Amino acid sequence: QVQLVESGGGLVQAGGSLRLSCTASGTISGINTMGWYRQAPGKQRELVARITGGGGTMYGDSVKGRFTISKDNAKNTAHLQMNSLKPEDTAVYYCYVVSSLTPTTWGQGTQVTVSS
Repeated sequence: QVQLVESGGGLVQAGGSLRLSCTASGTISGINTMGWYRQAPGKQRELVARITGGGGTMYGDSVKGRFTISKDNAKNTAHLQMNSLKPEDTAVYYCYVVSSLTPTTWGQGTQVTVSS
């Protein structure tokens, strides 16, 4: 199994920045994708960003140009740098991992709140 530990998040004013991190441990050899989804109250969960083992990235339309995902392979950690934050970015952000050896694993979620 894969275990995920998330960090970062919190409260920030609109226009500010935050950085989320997600560290994987356990059966990590089969991991091929890491990323984040988010879910705001009353809304469906949506893709924020993901990164493959080869470094390919994909972003949700609402965060393109503002968020950047990166990965430190040596530390099995993905980072999500969030800039120019907007109140509509307020949500619980969930890290996830796709692996060829284990079921998709989700982190515990971290709250991001952007005040106007």
